[in-house]
Amino acid sequence: AVSLPFAVGQCGNQVGCRFWDLALREHAAVNKKGIYDEALSSFFRNVDTRSGDNGPDIYKGKICSLKARALLIDMEEGVVNEILQGPLRDVFDSKQLITDVSGSGNNWAVGHKIYGCQYQENIVEKLRKAAEHCDCLQCFFIIHSMGGGTGSGLGTFVLNLLEEEFPEVYRFVTSVYPSGEDDVITSPYNSVLAMKELNEHADCVLPIENESLFEIVNKIHQMINSGKLGSTVKQNSLVTSSTGSGKTLQEKPFDAMNNIVANLLLNLTSSARFEGSLNMDLNEISMNLVPFPRLHYLVSSLTPLYTLADVNIPSRRLDQMFSDAFSRDHQLIRADPKHSLYLACALLVRGNVQVSDLRRNIERLKPSLHFVSWNQEGWKTGLCSVPPVGHSHSLLALANNTCVKPTFIELKDRFMKLYKKKAHLHHYLQIDGMEQSCFSEAISSLSDLIEEYNELDATKGGPRIDPSRLKIAV
Repeated sequence: AVSLPFAVGQCGNQVGCRFWDLALREHAAVNKKGIYDEALSSFFRNVDTRSGDNGPDIYKGKICSLKARALLIDMEEGVVNEILQGPLRDVFDSKQLITDVSGSGNNWAVGHKIYGCQYQENIVEKLRKAAEHCDCLQCFFIIHSMGGGTGSGLGTFVLNLLEEEFPEVYRFVTSVYPSGEDDVITSPYNSVLAMKELNEHADCVLPIENESLFEIVNKIHQMINSGKLGSTVKQNSLVTSSTGSGKTLQEKPFDAMNNIVANLLLNLTSSARFEGSLNMDLNEISMNLVPFPRLHYLVSSLTPLYTLADVNIPSRRLDQMFSDAFSRDHQLIRADPKHSLYLACALLVRGNVQVSDLRRNIERLKPSLHFVSWNQEGWKTGLCSVPPVGHSHSLLALANNTCVKPTFIELKDRFMKLYKKKAHLHHYLQIDGMEQSCFSEAISSLSDLIEEYNELDATKGGPRIDPSRLKIAV
């Protein structure tokens, strides 16, 4: 089973960089003998580089040279060049990179319309080459941000290309949404224009909010610095530092935040990579958690937080990890799923956890959660026996829940503030193929989505009606 990640734009590539680093560390911790195995093959090719840069793949035996299965796309060279000069430089080669020099100027239309047309053939060619090396291509991942020009514009252009070229392969998108205090003045335009594309062309979107990541990182630092919980941090810390990545690098301000998103992706794909008593394929997430095609936005939470921080404190009860997954503090967007309506929920557990622990916690939490009347048993569970590096267990919860609605409403309000004044519109409308109708269609697509969530919310708290079942004559 193979997923092919696409990192698009500055944010996407910074998250991607942390992801590849942590994935290598995770496999190194499990794969002590350095043998190229099935788990590694899901994200890496094993290439014999002695016969030139892109030698033949080696399917069995010792690891020669690992190459990440990925495409890195950015219309500025900065971040990609940093990756190529850093500890991960051997994991990528020039055939996996697409860069330009001038950037998209925080303009969705430049990324989508100009660079999209300009680089379409190049992207398709590299996409097909990468896909040829996958024996069982299960899904594409796009990692991008919504607020800038390249991530939002070219990122959603790539999403459309994937649908055209490989319509049967699932498309998962991890989208980082800007905060209200975003320094990119046009980010509401970029985000709403990108949302229309996500509504129409993605199978699953995992929205992440910068503000939530920032709060989680602050919480982790407070826990470490308070001394109450034991103030030592292990050297191979996963989230709060990059130590252990081969060479010690100067921490960047966003590294800790990007590590959280990288951990989300690692946990999401763990079942596809490692053994477990309840394996869950990525396409099962889409099939089980998305009852309506447009309502494919899944709110994610990671627990325990201190495990992510690697703080040396006694492991709290397993049950606390499940409770935390439903609390507001652990969500990767500012949302409260517990007080909103669930369409479905997935729990992806890693490490030393039994199926009975899972069942017990679901039964315990169920009464406090509101599920839509026709899907009261809407749980999907996965158990992967390999925990994250240095830990005994972890949990990623994915909720298809109406609590995403406030994020979308706030985005719509910020868009309308600019749009009513026609502020900065001329920057977009001077681009070939960009009409004012693109804006009106995008905002109406977002309004329709919000309305669909409103209609579901209106059913909350009503009498629980069990759908009538087919009567079977005995």
